[in-house]
Amino acid sequence: MAENNCEGNLTPPPPPAVSLCVSTSPQARAKRKFAALMEEVENLKQDKMIKQRKTTYYVSQGRALRRMAALYTPIEDLVAENDRHCEDLDGEHTIEQDRLQRGYIELSKVLPWFHAKLASLEFEESEDLLKKLKRGADAARGDDTGTLKELVALWVNIECRPSSLIRTDDKHHRGFANDACGRLLCPAEWRWEDPVVKAGIRDRTTAFIVSENSWPSFMYENYEADAKNLEHGLFKSRLLVMGFKAIFTSPSSANEVDGDGDGADIIENNQRARRRSDHARVKTCVASIIGMRKVTPRAIAYAACQIRFALSNITSWRTVDADFDYQIFWNNIVDFFEDPPGPAALARVNKLLEWWTRKVFGRNHRQDLMPDVIIHMSVNSLAAQRQQMEDTAFDSD
Repeated sequence: MAENNCEGNLTPPPPPAVSLCVSTSPQARAKRKFAALMEEVENLKQDKMIKQRKTTYYVSQGRALRRMAALYTPIEDLVAENDRHCEDLDGEHTIEQDRLQRGYIELSKVLPWFHAKLASLEFEESEDLLKKLKRGADAARGDDTGTLKELVALWVNIECRPSSLIRTDDKHHRGFANDACGRLLCPAEWRWEDPVVKAGIRDRTTAFIVSENSWPSFMYENYEADAKNLEHGLFKSRLLVMGFKAIFTSPSSANEVDGDGDGADIIENNQRARRRSDHARVKTCVASIIGMRKVTPRAIAYAACQIRFALSNITSWRTVDADFDYQIFWNNIVDFFEDPPGPAALARVNKLLEWWTRKVFGRNHRQDLMPDVIIHMSVNSLAAQRQQMEDTAFDSD
């Protein structure tokens, strides 16, 4: 409707608004909306799949944590100790703090991506990462416990031939109540066959306290220790090697233990190699997944704790079993290898680790072909000799 302006004249009405839309069919618009929604759904699916893949990867990588770096120590404690070491480079550190720091360094070797990844994440993201790694770590320990519960019973039945066979599905009748298990768990400084020792251990008297301060007999070659040289044969137990292989290579490989390298076992080794090559490999072993090429002290300590638990009558993982502390036991093994008292002990430790690597992974040493080794081999030596002859001929001309 027209309005009067200030001069009394009628103002014409405003022109109608011009529509900018171009008419389309309802069907076409609906199709385009549907396509946009489908694209959004696909993007959400992709995001979910990426998150699932990351979760699966981190959980899988976490399976190496307990086996290779720390038996019980929370991963947060390892990270916190590394931060403390960085902030206090010149300060004094306790033995426990140094143990934690060595654990963090070992973790960084086992998971080479971990240190840089952790530094790039925000606090909430790093917490989520550590949570996934712990989930994998605890799952791996549970899997190994279940596997060795049956295998150790079978091995002890074969090795010790007890009058009453150990049941593979039952742990209540193991431990010191069982003669075969008791002999293997008995501290190296005592003889299980001595009735006084056996009764004292079973009655838990103060004269026969079984703790982590004694090496169990199952840790020794032929399950016997030399009281005058307690290092002799230690960590050379067949049961310990079999348990290690069951965890890190495969349960089926546990009975295939290579010889000691004196040359007398070459025929048997070749026969084993042919038998292995005749069987298709259907599952990647733990050692391959985590990139293990050599046996490490912490892996030996982990296997020893698992074997000790399998021989005992406790049914669920715990830090302390009666008077025996698994965490300190694990520390004792790691300290034996990682903190020897001098050069001679270090040489013996290195020789023992070489023995272990040969037992578990055979005699392939390609990973040891470092530049300082290769340079002394005949191909390089010949190249150097030829070059020297060329230089001599050039100088004579």
